[in-house]
Amino acid sequence: MTPLQMAMIAAGIANDGKVMKPHLVQKITDAKNDTIEEAEPEELSEAVSSETAAKLRQMMVSVVNNGTASRAQISGVEVGGKTGTAQTVQGKAPHAWFISFAPAQDPQVAVAVIVESGSAGTDASGGQTAAPIAKAVMEAVLNK
Repeated sequence: MTPLQMAMIAAGIANDGKVMKPHLVQKITDAKNDTIEEAEPEELSEAVSSETAAKLRQMMVSVVNNGTASRAQISGVEVGGKTGTAQTVQGKAPHAWFISFAPAQDPQVAVAVIVESGSAGTDASGGQTAAPIAKAVMEAVLNK
């Protein structure tokens, strides 16, 4: 899985199971800041039903509120997330993953973070290492 694919998973769960086509550039403007071209939202697929997405969304909120991703909590904002720690080779630090979205009931941002082996030491984990990075990105996007 790539970080983009993982971000699309988080966004799909946040978006009632609908996975949207990703865009590298949202908008192109001229020197006066007038829009020349803007990407339009386009559904790529429906990964899960809206009912399944709602259940997953609540589980992901619980991971942040009560579980391994407490370091992703943002004051006044309900955040959903899922941690992951991927083992690599013996003696090498694991990859620390975290996918998230916020606000949970009206998602505006979805984030995937991977801290590759060696970058955070042998105790690297998704909740301890990657979740705080995702929190900082979500806070910046949400102006918190």
